[in-house]
Amino acid sequence: MQPRFALLIVLLLLAPVCRVSAAESALAVVPARLELRGPVHPGRLLVQTVSGHETAGQVIENVTWSTSDVAVAECQEGVVTPKGNGRAVITAEHGGQKVTAEVVVTGFDTPHEWTFRNDVLPILAKSSCNMGACHGALAGKGGFRLSLRGYDPASDYFTMTQQDRGRRIELADPGRSLILAKPTGALAHKGGVRFEVDSPEYRIMSEWVAHGAAAPSEDDPQVDHLEILPERSRQKVGATQQMLVRAHFTNGEVRDVTPWVKWTSTNDAVARVDDHGLASVMGSGEGAISAWYSQKIAIGNITVPYPAGDFVAGSQVAPKNFIDELVDRQLVRLNLPGSPLCDDGTFLRRASLDTIGTLPTLEETNAFLADTSPDKREKLVDSLLARKEYVDYWTYKWSDVLTINGTRLRPAAVKAYYMWLRERVEKNTPWDETVRQVLTATGDSLENGATNFYALQQSPEDMTENACQAFLGLSIGCAKCHNHPLEKWTNDQYYGMASLFSRVKAKGWGGEARSGDGLRTLYVSTSGELVQPRTGKPQPPTPLDSASIPFEDEADRRIKLAEWMTSAENPYFARSVTNRVWANFFGVGLVMPIDDMRVSNPASNEELLSAAAQSVVDNHFNLKTLMRAILLSNAYQRSAVPLPGNSAEQRFYSRYYPKRLSAEVLHDAICQVTEKPSEFTNVAFLGADKQKTDFYPAGTRAIQLYDSAVDSYFLQTFGRNQRRVTCECERSDEPTMVQVLHIANGDTVNAKLKDAKGRVSELLDAKLSNAELIERAYLLAFSRKPTEAEKTPLLETLDAASEADRREVVEDLFWAILSSREFLFNH
Repeated sequence: MQPRFALLIVLLLLAPVCRVSAAESALAVVPARLELRGPVHPGRLLVQTVSGHETAGQVIENVTWSTSDVAVAECQEGVVTPKGNGRAVITAEHGGQKVTAEVVVTGFDTPHEWTFRNDVLPILAKSSCNMGACHGALAGKGGFRLSLRGYDPASDYFTMTQQDRGRRIELADPGRSLILAKPTGALAHKGGVRFEVDSPEYRIMSEWVAHGAAAPSEDDPQVDHLEILPERSRQKVGATQQMLVRAHFTNGEVRDVTPWVKWTSTNDAVARVDDHGLASVMGSGEGAISAWYSQKIAIGNITVPYPAGDFVAGSQVAPKNFIDELVDRQLVRLNLPGSPLCDDGTFLRRASLDTIGTLPTLEETNAFLADTSPDKREKLVDSLLARKEYVDYWTYKWSDVLTINGTRLRPAAVKAYYMWLRERVEKNTPWDETVRQVLTATGDSLENGATNFYALQQSPEDMTENACQAFLGLSIGCAKCHNHPLEKWTNDQYYGMASLFSRVKAKGWGGEARSGDGLRTLYVSTSGELVQPRTGKPQPPTPLDSASIPFEDEADRRIKLAEWMTSAENPYFARSVTNRVWANFFGVGLVMPIDDMRVSNPASNEELLSAAAQSVVDNHFNLKTLMRAILLSNAYQRSAVPLPGNSAEQRFYSRYYPKRLSAEVLHDAICQVTEKPSEFTNVAFLGADKQKTDFYPAGTRAIQLYDSAVDSYFLQTFGRNQRRVTCECERSDEPTMVQVLHIANGDTVNAKLKDAKGRVSELLDAKLSNAELIERAYLLAFSRKPTEAEKTPLLETLDAASEADRREVVEDLFWAILSSREFLFNH
């Protein structure tokens, strides 16, 4: 066996590498009060166990229901049917316990008519008639096209009742209407049977037709918001939970719409949900049930504790700040033990890589390990946040978000954009101020690098999509064609946002023309509107969920946009940047993916995300304060070695999750250990031509590169962010065989080890003993000394080597170290 592979096996086997990886319950009726308006809409009640202040599982069997007044309401199996105006008390009895709910019925004698907007469209959505795979497709199906999930009621009404001479509706004989005959199977229908003739769906739609098929009106009450019940519950594996959804309308009515909801689960490993809203608990963790109805979404959270074991749930170390308090609280709720704190060497290496993207030097490691002061970790954190490497690392991180890319910008513009951003990081400019400067940038693209944000996306639609993704973590692109199917954003809101950029203009190069030095002047016109394709009219410029700006206002609309977007009251801005920072240090965001902040993708710890985002606001968007709190928390300082009770979890921070070093950081770490930097050449794309530009001086590190257009096989192979679009999905840490082969046989590691001016030569020239050499290698790469179990076989290998083979064996030692999981991962 060759010495290299023998050493690798020793390291893999011996190195301590972490694996990647009550009292009796009371009862309650939910909801405690029902208000039923009219004669046709029933309500539903659930019996839930309650432990302390927490809603637990549902009681389904052996529940007896009764009503105090059958003339007002009847109740069968929890379904309350109105019978007359008045008040009644519904009683549920189980196991000798009785609990009640109040029911109020009004408007019972008022004649009821079904509406297209609030009754017919929800049926079409529930039956999947207007989904993307059916008539909601862009081209429709069988000549019948509906708006996706009913986002355009007026258009859908016209299509159903008037298109093709109104052949889909038979007012005199509703049963012959195509909209009823086809989905029930009376006539051939490629979509199959969607509902039966004796179903509530058929009754509602046939009665709507029989009463004249009334059109939707602007005066129709519309859904203001949804309420899901139980909003949060604690469940057991194997249990089932019926979810209820109540729609709150603009006229004050609260209606149970559970039968018409589209249901999804955010985590099938925790809970699954069927078409009727019955959730089945599959495994431990925290999941959520998402309910969609009439363009609105509500989330019901489900907590399933992990199995009990021979451990104490929660952390055994007193919390250091609000992060620990909220993490520990969740660990107790989930019955998870917290791993103990990591050792000093691990913390030094971990914090350095996560904060400055750089390994600690030999001198720094020795000094930290020798320091016996109780506050040395706090002093280390403060020093890291003040390092010049911090500026390099976080400029590179934010360059990913701003997609600084030499394939789309001229070299001078790339450098101007990068240097502008670097100056903000160096000055620790508050994040909200940085974003405001980007959004409102004007002028020369070389003098004001921030204007290049608008060179990278040159249409109002692209500008708004990238701004929302980068600064709010919202992907609103789906709303360009129709209302967003996974979020509340409408087609009108999309074009209202895009209209805020409709007057942004530029002089100079643009599109694919890459001529000259890249000079481009950005300015804002006093006129110019963006037409909403659906209506053919200009859409009023409107920030999401905010007031519109008058068309006649000639001021730069982006100022209002920036004020709204960076406001402390904006529910997305602070949460988005908080989640990005959090994910950098923990490897796993509170929301995953980290730039997907939609309501239907809830955080793993909502209370913690809200508190962390509020701390960012309270500290005026000084991101270093959040970083410091994270670095000093027990949650961050926990060992990555899993315990028997927490090895299965991946989202709740009971331990530190090992993560592979990013392409640039890994490259720099190899260069640092081998003491041999790489040479980089920038690549500029001039039309169809590719030209090299000498941009980077000798000694430039990968985290100091201005953009992603650098020729580097290593960075490409290890998944650097291509910065083609604003999306974290552009970066990859997935292992590949190409990576393995490059580490084993490529030039990045091997050529640096063989270099006559590199680290191996330096150590050999220093005439160190074999024991000293091994210790030095471990300290350089791992920030720790080798254990006796590790050192003994390595020492035997080095001692047995002849003088002629000594250099090769030392190279093999370093190669084995640089190939090990302990080096490739932060842990």
